[in-house]
Amino acid sequence: MVENLALKVKLVVLWLFLEAAVLSHLALEAFQPGMLEEAWADVYIAEELLLLAIILLVPLVMAFLSLTLKDSTNRWANIISGIVLTGLAIFGLIGVLAEPTVYAYAVLLSTAGVVAPALIAWYAWKWPKQEAVTEPKK
Repeated sequence: MVENLALKVKLVVLWLFLEAAVLSHLALEAFQPGMLEEAWADVYIAEELLLLAIILLVPLVMAFLSLTLKDSTNRWANIISGIVLTGLAIFGLIGVLAEPTVYAYAVLLSTAGVVAPALIAWYAWKWPKQEAVTEPKK
């Protein structure tokens, strides 16, 4: 029981760490010259904002669910969402590395965006097996 609570706390901390890394990356990107003008001039800004909203909501929702879901459901929810977000983060990191001017903060925060959900999926995969609880005989 205590072991599962410790694991749930680790998962919550990793989800919140991921959220902080994404928000930090977005905030630092906004300070790049011409970035805000480019973002507002983009024709597809509504779709990009919807994707951004989803990416920002998933870690917060998963942090909450990691504390509230039953263990078996919790395990699979963290495995699946961790794998999906790791895949998205890998594409993001590739995009950052493909830019002509690569900033160190972008590489660092994008790498954190890959490592955190990968660790979440790994911890959830290694979730300890539940021992059957038997009631005492009367």
